[in-house]
Amino acid sequence: MNIKKILPFKFSLSQVCLLIILAIGAFLRFYKIRQYLTFLGDEGRDVLVVKRMLLDGKFTLLGPITSVGSIYMGPIYYYLTAPFLFLWHFDPVGPAVMVACLALVTIYIIYRIGTDYFHPQVGLVAAFLDSISRLTVIYGHSSWNPNVVPFFAVLLMFSLLKIIVDRRYYFFITAGLCLGTLIQLHYITFMFFPIILTVFLINRPKISLKYYLFGLLSFLLSYSPFILFEVRHQFVNSLGAVRFIIQQNKSQPALYFLSWWDTLKDVSIRVFWRPLVVENAEITKFLIIIGIVIFFFSAGVISQNRKFKTAFNILLIWLFVGILSFGLYRGAVYDYYFGSLFPLPHLLFGIMFYLLFQKGKLGKISACVILVFLTAFNIIHSSLLIEPNNMLKNTKTIADFVLEKSSDDSYNFALIADKNSDHAYRYFLELSGRPPVTIENPQIDPKRSSVTNQLMVVCEEKVCQPLGHPLWEIAGFGQAEITGVWDVVTVKVFRLVPYLGGNYD
Repeated sequence: MNIKKILPFKFSLSQVCLLIILAIGAFLRFYKIRQYLTFLGDEGRDVLVVKRMLLDGKFTLLGPITSVGSIYMGPIYYYLTAPFLFLWHFDPVGPAVMVACLALVTIYIIYRIGTDYFHPQVGLVAAFLDSISRLTVIYGHSSWNPNVVPFFAVLLMFSLLKIIVDRRYYFFITAGLCLGTLIQLHYITFMFFPIILTVFLINRPKISLKYYLFGLLSFLLSYSPFILFEVRHQFVNSLGAVRFIIQQNKSQPALYFLSWWDTLKDVSIRVFWRPLVVENAEITKFLIIIGIVIFFFSAGVISQNRKFKTAFNILLIWLFVGILSFGLYRGAVYDYYFGSLFPLPHLLFGIMFYLLFQKGKLGKISACVILVFLTAFNIIHSSLLIEPNNMLKNTKTIADFVLEKSSDDSYNFALIADKNSDHAYRYFLELSGRPPVTIENPQIDPKRSSVTNQLMVVCEEKVCQPLGHPLWEIAGFGQAEITGVWDVVTVKVFRLVPYLGGNYD
């Protein structure tokens, strides 16, 4: 039986492999997405803001606050997730589905970069590794503003390749839209300004001014909500970001250089270790050395093809300028900070695989062995081999229990947790139509009318002592006593009432 005669479309072997890779990527990201997605304070904050936009008409020009101080990002992520939250009837799974869909498109764009500018083998290997990567799977099935950075980052770089290599200048529009979106998602993405500048300075393309204007206008369009906020508030966030960078880098030259060098060494290994190798840093170092040797001895092959050489150099600019940009940051570098570079290790390994595959029988065997090991490492350490966290279900269960025990009366609410905020619980409490009353400062509420007759406290810590706790929601409630304690899923729920000196059941 001839399969090609049965199918309505003709598929090449490369396209069939791509469909299989996308199917694998889809399975890993959509499998039990409700049970595996992360739903903590940050995720609750996002859907709470979007819910207020859609139902209460409270639109915003300001995005989430950063972890480095009183600096806010742009609001673009809220507007991206709004249609999905609405279509899923305000179920937080909707925005997670959006992230998973963009993750699949990311895999496809990686394939296109590898195939269009190097070789189909490069595109397939890079796309396959991205589809099974432990980190891209973890961040690809939860809704959070940094989780969509890889999509916009790889689309921006794809647009630059189209402009520089293929001279398709209308991609300036896509590049501008992506850049304006990226810098609203996470402050680390500001690295794309020096990346883009370096790409154009090195390649010096002769491009009409109108195309640069197209890029600028599209950038301003996507960045306009945040620009409007900054103009209305005297550029408070922009100036705060500048002050933060200056304060971070105020040190003696010797200490600054040592700190910068330590950061670069750490980032240079982790950018390949965490998304690609997974197993450990030592194997990663060995793979980096192999890659450098292969690229060095393949310099002649690379330079013979103008498209290959130019695209490869742009990827190297993306890598080196991106890594150097981390030197300006003095805080802890978390895995999700690498979102701007996530596609790179997979693309570079795809090129390395292709070049090694051209080195005769031994090269083919070596390339396949390395690929098998990388695949095994990502499968062995897959997050899907761990039991689902059920954060979304548990959070809703706890919120429903709080509503039940508050007995349809007004109530205040507090969360005792080491590294979490109460937004995830408040989302379901507010969505129910019975939101908790927020305790106001005495200067705003001298009559204490915002203090109700009961305070519902959720405690996520192992040792829970709500009485006398310094948390404002508890301290502001005043002297209290406990009238109920319940174990609910993974937490304890307390009901506190104003202290009257009486006894309660």
